[in-house]
Amino acid sequence: MGVANDHSIAWGVARTLHAHGARIAISYQGEAFGRRVTPLAESIDAITVPADVGDPASLDAAFEQIAAKWETIDFIVHAIAYSDRNELQGRFANTTRENFLRSMDVSCYSFIDVTRRAAELMPNGGAALTMSYLGAERVMPNYNVMGVAKAALEASVRYLAADFGPVGVRVNALSPGPMRTLAGSAVGGARRVYKRSAETAPLRRNPTLDEVGGAALFLLSPLGGAVTGEVMFVDGGFHAVGMPPIDEGAA
Repeated sequence: MGVANDHSIAWGVARTLHAHGARIAISYQGEAFGRRVTPLAESIDAITVPADVGDPASLDAAFEQIAAKWETIDFIVHAIAYSDRNELQGRFANTTRENFLRSMDVSCYSFIDVTRRAAELMPNGGAALTMSYLGAERVMPNYNVMGVAKAALEASVRYLAADFGPVGVRVNALSPGPMRTLAGSAVGGARRVYKRSAETAPLRRNPTLDEVGGAALFLLSPLGGAVTGEVMFVDGGFHAVGMPPIDEGAA
């Protein structure tokens, strides 16, 4: 869930999972996204399913369609977030109530709603995965309410892991570094953040879609069979750095 185009994190995950033998269903919201997703889905023999995470009836219909295709599923990938881009600038304190509630609903609650439905199709166990960002733990430029929504999402990962662990369903999150995606472009100063992250990270670069896909493969497959309630960073080590490298030649 969350494929918008061939630069999407969700697409990087889908592509990697397909390459390792997974059969994929890709959701989309609205006809415009449906037209973008269809050729990508066809390239990996995936089925497409309309789904609006803000509409319970739409989600019910989506999972009914999936259940009609496959009696059981092994994983669900949630890469969906939203905030009014006009509020991803200036002071966080100026966030409107309307945008706060909408951001929390789409960016956090939808994962709870989706995981609950997906778990019903995982009688033999499975895995749910969502996408976070370092802004959940630290103040990041122009991230504002999305940082609070991602913090709530990460807490939800832990509580869902506790809820569904007894039935063998693992719940985790990936926290990639800045990526040049449609969603990322909504954050003010995205290019500067992308550049600074690459300069500061121990690996001196940002992650690729394939690397994020590889981490997802680990968490969704038996390779990560004992990992749940985890937020895994895929950011070249940026999260571990306390301050940018110091120029030894500077006064």
